[in-house]
Amino acid sequence: MIEFILNNDHIKTTVNAGITLLDFIRGHQQLKGTKIGCREGDCGACTVLVGTLQKDKNVAYKSITSCISPLGNAHGKHIVTVEGTNLINELTTTQKAMAYNHASQCGFCTPGFVVSLTGLALDNKLISYDDGYNAISGNICRCTGYKSIERSARNIVDMLKNKNSADHITWLIDNNFIPPYFTDINDRLDAIKAKDNGKIAKYVAGGTDLYVHYADLLAEEKVSLLSSTNELSGISFYKNNCVIGASTTVSDMMYNNAMQVYFPEIQSYLKLVASEQIRNMATIAGNLVNASPIGDMTILFLALNSKITIKNTEGKLRTILLKDFYKSYKKIDLLEQEIVINIAFEVPDTSHLFNFEKVSKRTHLDIASVNSAICLRSDGNILEDVHLSIGGVAPIPKYLIKTSDFLNNKEINHATLIAANNILQQEIQPIIDVRGSDEYKRLLARQLFFAHFVKLFPKKIDLTTLVNL
Repeated sequence: MIEFILNNDHIKTTVNAGITLLDFIRGHQQLKGTKIGCREGDCGACTVLVGTLQKDKNVAYKSITSCISPLGNAHGKHIVTVEGTNLINELTTTQKAMAYNHASQCGFCTPGFVVSLTGLALDNKLISYDDGYNAISGNICRCTGYKSIERSARNIVDMLKNKNSADHITWLIDNNFIPPYFTDINDRLDAIKAKDNGKIAKYVAGGTDLYVHYADLLAEEKVSLLSSTNELSGISFYKNNCVIGASTTVSDMMYNNAMQVYFPEIQSYLKLVASEQIRNMATIAGNLVNASPIGDMTILFLALNSKITIKNTEGKLRTILLKDFYKSYKKIDLLEQEIVINIAFEVPDTSHLFNFEKVSKRTHLDIASVNSAICLRSDGNILEDVHLSIGGVAPIPKYLIKTSDFLNNKEINHATLIAANNILQQEIQPIIDVRGSDEYKRLLARQLFFAHFVKLFPKKIDLTTLVNL
């Protein structure tokens, strides 16, 4: 039995947990405001809000693309479609902002924008214009030229500056952002019992990749939904280690305060990963076990020399280095009855430097042609404890063992980097595909490798000098 609140209705259903939330909303509940677009999570036409009850009994809302989210992940949550944002006989403040700025033409994309911007209003924090733009970063419109939609977002942010954060739900209701039924959602969610997934062979977490390729198949199968397993979530620190639960999302990591302390640019790195809606769903372990040669999170964690802990159905644990996890294209060291339960790494101290680089055809909401990350320790002159990774240039996400070893205990200068690039070029094996030729990817690999050092050591390394040597 799956139990959740859909808008203002209490839902109990025995429908297979593996069907998409979008198909349940439209097909079973006949709520047609949530549109079917790409069915890949890219266009945002199917955006809904997911409200999760927190330990403090408040409800935190995030936007997701319902076309690639399994219905079972809605258990115990508050799902809000565009119909659930409506007021009686008048437009909401968000809808008025869209209308006032002429931000809707054909109207197909409009429900997704309205839901995303309503989610922005429900976020009980100080909102900036960048937050407004980020909220709609996963929504596509082909009619309005987008500037009118951005103006709508700015108008909403301006209005939210007056929000009473002490009782933000009441303030939002009083100011026509949301309908009155939101008042008691926390109590209603608190009454829903946790769901026992049981032991089922087909494991699914966020589903952001699986449901792009196998939505029809998963709709017919029994699935075990890992995202609803609390012990697999969260980010914890002890001594000098960070442990991240397997079902922790990219957004959880992106907005974690401690992560921002250790990696001050983490938000700019992770904004290059998918869209806001997908980051709210995509799990860390999902990215790892997907084994894509260009997985952004995988490349990031390889450079941190991370370890993963794996658990089988009998509860037996084993821990391996992430760089040993990948055997060949889409082949990993994971048995059928095993799951990854966490990923861990040593927290960089003040002597460590970290950087992530990515090149793709589009800056946002695109997969990489080549991506790379590096973590190292330095006194400003000598390199130590170097870990370098790169994606898109081998059948697996590549940890550059020989290049990293060569850089250890070397002086930071142009000659060192030229020599290291020669080794790097021998370690990679790019193929010709839609993201570029062998020659192009080798050029990108060189440029991203150099970019790490130009950024981390700007007083010592000059890109013009490097490329002319």
